[in-house]
Order: sequence, then structure tokens, then C-alpha cells
Amino acid sequence: MNTDALSYNTGRNHLVIQEYGRNIQQMIEHLLTIEDKTNRTQAAYFVVSVMAQMNPQVKETEDFMHKLWDHMHIIADYKLDVDGPYELPSKEIRNKKPEHPGYGQKKPKYGHYGHYLMAMIDIAKSIEDEEEKKAISLAIANQMKKDYLNWNRETVNDNIILMELERVSEGALTLPEDTRLIAPTEVLGRNPGALSAAKKKKPNKKKDFSNKRVNNPRQR
Repeated sequence: MNTDALSYNTGRNHLVIQEYGRNIQQMIEHLLTIEDKTNRTQAAYFVVSVMAQMNPQVKETEDFMHKLWDHMHIIADYKLDVDGPYELPSKEIRNKKPEHPGYGQKKPKYGHYGHYLMAMIDIAKSIEDEEEKKAISLAIANQMKKDYLNWNRETVNDNIILMELERVSEGALTLPEDTRLIAPTEVLGRNPGALSAAKKKKPNKKKDFSNKRVNNPRQR
């Protein structure tokens, strides 16, 4: 009994690059069994042409032929010896982990406000001019209220934001209790005047023409 037709993918070799499928991978694996280098190179060119036909989107990338040859060598586990048009890619470079970009190293104390707002608070704390410090504190408080309303659409009391500003800045930034911050309608994109006008507007009464004669030329 021929059991080849009953084989499952779980019992086959792992797909190195899934976009090309198992047939391409088997063709590349077959290249490794060709002893004559000239024939092996000719077959490799044919396989690359098939790879390009099966994945036309790769042609949109710059130097796509180089990319196809690199993919073929990767699928062959860098064991394919052919006279290709490009240099054999380095296995060490592909497996090398990229360097850390440097961001995200420091965890902010108040993560829900983000780095930028905390940086603004640090700058405001160092300002000596009281009027300028008050103006920047007000701008920061308004931004805190905007951030709050982005996550919670319910109305927030201004005093809560003012107390939060004092807490986050460790007492360095304070505003009077009667300070009025930006209105929620400005943050949420609503027009309070239009809303109030819509509420006051009375619905149109239906006109009753049942007892009135319609001016129809056919009824004359």
C-alpha cells in the first residue's frame, strides 16, 4: 500500500518560509540531490522563476530577484551550491538579534499619563516665573482632562483633575480651586449651543388637509 498520499503536514519537514508553500520547498530540497553543478544551477534558475510567478507581490519590492535568491538559499539551509547571480547570504547575519532601539527602558511612575505629559510636568516644576508656571500648569491640567475623557466619556469634576495635578507633580504644581478647565463638549466635539437649540425646537405639527379642498385642475 502506498502511504505517501496518507502523509500529513505534521509528519513532514517544517516550512521554512510559509509564503512559498510546500511544493516550492520540495523543489528546493530536490536541488540538493542534483550532483552535477551545471544542472543544479539551471534547475535553481527555474525554481526562482516559479517562485516569482507564485508570489507576484514580491516584484513590488526593490531588487526582488535578489530577495528570491536569498529566500531559496534560506529554504535550502544555506547548503545549496550553485553559480547564482548574487552572493550567498550569511546565516549568522540572519540569526543575529537586532539591537534594542533604546526606548521603553524607563517605566514611568504614572504610566496612564505617558512620557510626554510627565516631561511637561518636570519642565513646569523648574520654571521660576509664577505667572508662566501657572499658565503651563493650566495647560497641563487641560491635557489631563482631555486624556481622562478619552477613556471615560462621563463628565469629570475639575477639582479631581486639580488634585491629581498636585499629586502627580508632588505638590509643585497647584491651581486655585475655582479654576475652570476646558469644557467636555470641546473635547468630545459637541456644540453645546446646537444641542440646547435642538432641545428647545418644537416638533413640526402635521398639517391636516382632510377638510380643505385641494386646488386640483382636474376637479374644476
